[in-house]
Amino acid sequence: MKKLTLSMIAAVLTSTFTMAHADTLRMECPSTPGGKEYCKYVKNRFEAAHPGNTLQFIDLPPASDEKLALLQQLFASNDENAVDLFQSDTVWIGLLDKHTLDLTDHVADIKKDFFPGAWQNDMVNGRVKAVPSYLDAGALYYRKDLLEKYNEKPPATWEDLTRIATRIQKAERDAGHSNFWGLIFQGKSYEGLTCNALEWIDSHNGGSFIDSDGKVTINNPQAAKALDMAAAWIGKIAPPGVLGYKEEESRAVFQNGDALFMRNWPYAYVLSQGDDSALKGKVGVMSLPKGEGGKSVSALGGWQWSINAATKHPETAIALLRMVSDTESQKMAQKLLGYSPTRVALYDDKEVLGRAPYLAEFKQIFADAAPRPATQTKGQYARVSNAIYNATFDVLRGRTDGKKAVAALQQRLNRIKGKQWH
Repeated sequence: MKKLTLSMIAAVLTSTFTMAHADTLRMECPSTPGGKEYCKYVKNRFEAAHPGNTLQFIDLPPASDEKLALLQQLFASNDENAVDLFQSDTVWIGLLDKHTLDLTDHVADIKKDFFPGAWQNDMVNGRVKAVPSYLDAGALYYRKDLLEKYNEKPPATWEDLTRIATRIQKAERDAGHSNFWGLIFQGKSYEGLTCNALEWIDSHNGGSFIDSDGKVTINNPQAAKALDMAAAWIGKIAPPGVLGYKEEESRAVFQNGDALFMRNWPYAYVLSQGDDSALKGKVGVMSLPKGEGGKSVSALGGWQWSINAATKHPETAIALLRMVSDTESQKMAQKLLGYSPTRVALYDDKEVLGRAPYLAEFKQIFADAAPRPATQTKGQYARVSNAIYNATFDVLRGRTDGKKAVAALQQRLNRIKGKQWH
């Protein structure tokens, strides 16, 4: 019988230890083009850095509402094997608070590397419950060629925008472009209108409907003024049909050359510069205008990395989250998936800007991003947003004015809250 050496015994013990402590993690794989290639990169890198551990992938529904419904079912069943690491929508962090791992003590050292608004969005009651994965935020698109033609500069304020849009709209129509409009935005009664309303109101120092402590703050003169401003656009510089526009309807009008300004998300810039776009090379993008005495505000969108609170392997899951959140992984996600990074430094990175030079234009836009009042309102956010966009819609279509709308909305939101948000 072969005699065991000390080195052989050590090898056996090491192998046994590794197998005993080997973890199998399950991570959501993006369903978008490039997702499989990105997940292969993550798997190879993670398993090389953590020998003995295995990374598997699951597919979740691409539609946000379907994905949330499935996640809630999984959490209700306490299925610890369902998923370890997944992406949460910006407005889910408060809703999923009880089902996601507290990351506060594990990510404090990287907080400074991320855009502040995105990081703040992922905190519930002072605890970090997710880490920003990729960003979205409202932006103002404009026709560079037309501003140059009429010797105008991009608007710094909403007042500037209204004046410039009125002037150029008239001039273009007088020149024969009869269906030309000054401004396009998302005016349909849905979540997108909540985002627009937040931008108008907060940029006028009217607050964000509900403050970070959960107090309803919408009933104020600045908020009323902002809503009245937007209502005055309808039929003058914005088409009456804007009350039925979502993102794609807005983009279609703008990209067809029938509008001077458009509020939309970053995806619209990439499409406007496509080879099939009539506006290629003619579109500029900037932070949204500010209100009188206010600041530029962009509604925050995007997705966040979250860990299932029921995971059997919290330490390994945290290591995976930190890896997919680091600089190298975010650069790969931008390359393969087109994701806008959440790390501020990558907006000055030569490799990133070499692939996507337009991202330089979005650095300030993402810095201006403000979260919707979702985290603090938790499971009641859907009702909160519904109240906000319906109240805003009533002002836009002339059924009420700003002052009456914000007073009624204050009462409505307080009724939804009851004693506390839950």
